[in-house]
Amino acid sequence: MVASNGEDEVCVHILVSQTTQAQIGFANLVCETLATRYGLNHVVVRSANVPVDQLIQSSVQTPFLYAVLGPSTSTTSLLESESSIPIITIPTSTTTASVVDPKEAALSIAKCCSLASASVRRKVDQAVKARQQGRVVMDIQWKTESYLYRNSIHKCFDEKSQITGDGISIAPKRQRGKVRDRYDGIQSSTIALVTTDRQSGFDRLLAQVPFKGAVLNLTSAYWFKATAHIIPNHCLSFPHPNVTIAKKCKPFPIEFVVRSYMTGSTSTSIWKNYQNGVRNYCGHVLPEGMIKNQKLEQNILTPTTKEEDHDRPISVADIVAEKWMTQQDLDVCVEAAMKVFAFGQEVAASRGLILVDTKYEFGRDEETGEILLIDEVHTPDSSRYWLASTYADRMAQGNEPENIDKEFLRLWFRDSCDPYNDPVLPEAPKDLVVELSRRYIMLYELISGQSFDFRSMTGDDGIQKALEEHLK
Repeated sequence: MVASNGEDEVCVHILVSQTTQAQIGFANLVCETLATRYGLNHVVVRSANVPVDQLIQSSVQTPFLYAVLGPSTSTTSLLESESSIPIITIPTSTTTASVVDPKEAALSIAKCCSLASASVRRKVDQAVKARQQGRVVMDIQWKTESYLYRNSIHKCFDEKSQITGDGISIAPKRQRGKVRDRYDGIQSSTIALVTTDRQSGFDRLLAQVPFKGAVLNLTSAYWFKATAHIIPNHCLSFPHPNVTIAKKCKPFPIEFVVRSYMTGSTSTSIWKNYQNGVRNYCGHVLPEGMIKNQKLEQNILTPTTKEEDHDRPISVADIVAEKWMTQQDLDVCVEAAMKVFAFGQEVAASRGLILVDTKYEFGRDEETGEILLIDEVHTPDSSRYWLASTYADRMAQGNEPENIDKEFLRLWFRDSCDPYNDPVLPEAPKDLVVELSRRYIMLYELISGQSFDFRSMTGDDGIQKALEEHLK
């Protein structure tokens, strides 16, 4: 192939050796993919059975490639020997070792074209990376759908051995939260946090999801350890998959929300505000013409206040102006939030995920005065993740990015009752709760790169023992 300056257009003639409607349709899908995915617009479909002199190009000034779909013909064999233009043959569905996906055929052609175009080369690199990321996700999906995982989840559900926190009998009395319960230790400087399997929604308890609490606690444990080089955190130990022993901290009244994409559905989200005409969001000027789920030019911090009635977006400048935090404390938290998020995005990308947005909380160690990262980090509940392998294609088609959806249980309640006003809610179907559990575990394995160990799930008895050790 004639070399170019790295940005030249590459011409491709796709030669169809079997002129059936199916084969021509396949070739046109390859053309479309080359244009939309790789920016190769000078692509045409031709017959591989015409006289060779009709195909030979003379005085070619731009990079040029012949791509034969299907078996070679006498014409393509002669073309290969008589023409100076390179030619490749791609087996299709009617041949042995065939390529049946037009996207795969297009990638093979684009790889050849990338030798003459830097822009095509970048897009090929992206496509190969996306394919690798997709395989990572597929592997974990198959793994969590296997008998070991399904049986373990079903057994936990059938035996009602989910972690509710109600089976733990220990002094002092617990402080119950929506998902996490807190126990103060004998040492005034530490606390024990138990993450339960409670699934809340509409400000009510919807279900007990097997192993959800362990997923959230273990995910946070992974990230707290992985980001300790960026900022210290409140964690001291993890004596049980559902338990964190932590330093007692006084939280700052601000949630540090970091975003990388124009998305969201709540009233405080960047997309809802943008839809309503807001162009200065939390101190960030947003350009006109953005669409939902589009990547922002850079990661941005969009804090919210933690108020009794409702949270509200606030700029970094107003946090100090309204005396929520001092400038010195704020600077520490802002820097840490942005660095932890950037690190999280790198790790997530290596595992086939896009870390879209998340929230962080910080607090001051009540004993030393040090600012620490607290609460939870990059869990499926505090963060939004999309599948990286399909993001570009779905955006090009105008579809929502693909994610490991956890909303289907909430939607079932919304469709089956009035979850805000009915005095008694119906029991969630077992198959939905089991599937939600599997998806939580799948997210844990994708996010952390670690296998979920069912053998370490010892239930309330194990939690009781871990708390007694801490509280004695």
